[in-house]
Amino acid sequence: MNRVTDVIKHLIILNVILYLAPQLLGFDLQNLFALHFPESEEFGFWQFFTHMFMHSQQSFMHILFNMYGLWAFGTPLERMWGKSKFIFFYFSAGLGAGLIYTAVNYYQFNGFYEQLTSAGMSVTDIQTLLNTGSYNNQILDYISEQSLHEFYNIFNMPAVGASGAVYGILVGFGLAFPNAKLGLIFIPIPISAKYFIPLLIVSDLFFGITKYSVGNVAHFAHVGGAIIGFIIAWYWKQTQFKQYN
Repeated sequence: MNRVTDVIKHLIILNVILYLAPQLLGFDLQNLFALHFPESEEFGFWQFFTHMFMHSQQSFMHILFNMYGLWAFGTPLERMWGKSKFIFFYFSAGLGAGLIYTAVNYYQFNGFYEQLTSAGMSVTDIQTLLNTGSYNNQILDYISEQSLHEFYNIFNMPAVGASGAVYGILVGFGLAFPNAKLGLIFIPIPISAKYFIPLLIVSDLFFGITKYSVGNVAHFAHVGGAIIGFIIAWYWKQTQFKQYN
């Protein structure tokens, strides 16, 4: 088993502390540190950074899979790049994930908002919907109940988790070790990283733009982290190649 490298060890410890502290000490950090929608009163610019250290209190598997991915795929990258470059890469992917996720949410939110105002819904009624989830059923003649649910969730459900940064690490790992075999519980045949990781990202993109997603998964945060991770890792790989040629 690979020894835990220094940066990854400290990242895992910090994530675990912030996961356990609310449960053990009885205080809520979500409103302060989770990434809220920019129009929400709970939003703070620091949340683009702090949301990476928060995880769902309702699902232990959320933090377990993220920390496993951080260790399994981040360890060889930290050894290859060194501490400073790995820290830069990790937080760049996480911040990029938060920014892209927020931009997509903002675009979707404005689309729903325009639909509602075009249907004759007042600003006050829209704010009541966002604050309470209640609305006049007559509006369903113009917009679906599912769309109203998505509109409400975009405004009220903050994003948490290191998944965006971990997806960046996955892409970095795939570029550095494309032929590494990845074994999956539900697929008994090992798959090369160069095939598995793009398939995983395409799946997230599919679920993000369709209605088939299961649960409250921030698919575009995953895609955002993957995009930023690819840009940085690809650039580093190209410049490193040029240095030796």
